Amino acid sequence: MLRTIKGVAFATYKEWAAYRSHMLVSLFVGPLYFLVQYYIWSSVYTGQDLINGFSLIQMLTYYGITTLINYCIMDFAGWNLQMLIRTGRFITFMLRPVSHRLFAFSQKIGHRMLGFCLELLPVYLVFTIAFDIHLIPANILWSILSIFLGFMMMFLVNYCIGITGFWLTRTDGIRSIILLFRNVFAGVFIPLTFFPELLQKILFFLPFQYISYVPVRVFIGDYQLGGMEFTIAQIVGIQAIYVIMMLLLSELMWRKGIKKFTGVGA
Repeated sequence: MLRTIKGVAFATYKEWAAYRSHMLVSLFVGPLYFLVQYYIWSSVYTGQDLINGFSLIQMLTYYGITTLINYCIMDFAGWNLQMLIRTGRFITFMLRPVSHRLFAFSQKIGHRMLGFCLELLPVYLVFTIAFDIHLIPANILWSILSIFLGFMMMFLVNYCIGITGFWLTRTDGIRSIILLFRNVFAGVFIPLTFFPELLQKILFFLPFQYISYVPVRVFIGDYQLGGMEFTIAQIVGIQAIYVIMMLLLSELMWRKGIKKFTGVGA
């Protein structure tokens, strides 16, 4: 299995490296998004030192970390799977000795390895030099583990969305809705502690916060949501459990969905 992951990841890395100019666009997207947040929150914090326990510098740090983590976990597995199913080209993967899920996960590793070099590192330097935002994890080992689990959770959530292509001829609508909910409830647009406490408690039991919000809080060094507080070890352990649960869900959906595939598109 490791040989397969290494081979596919390296091939994907080389493939995307040939078209690396396409990835350079994101070098502007991340800092531009952060710049917008900078001006919005600077205005909001006028005359205020704290909002929901966040100072202005803490809020900007939150968005900086969120941006970097999203560079690490970016994923297109769901869209790729839907296109393979829709066009009927998925049948080629049914003839291979490697599962498509493992193949797609290996592709993501290769893609994000290149993204680490061409996107994350340059943007990190921009945040440090241009915005004077120093993004240093409270505990680097726990942060790496949590980001990797978020990496897996992002892949599995998107892959489950892709599996719906076995039942739905076109999944663009449902995919867009789910992706919107995913980003909102993962804390990409605003920290989850800004939501009403009842909603925070509900979000704790959904998979979305384990994609981005939990890795960000682990990076910062503390976790709280809906009046609940956990140590870093506890919340990373819970995150790992949710990744396993999502893996089992994807396997169940896969076994149900593959029976619907006709070989000429869903």
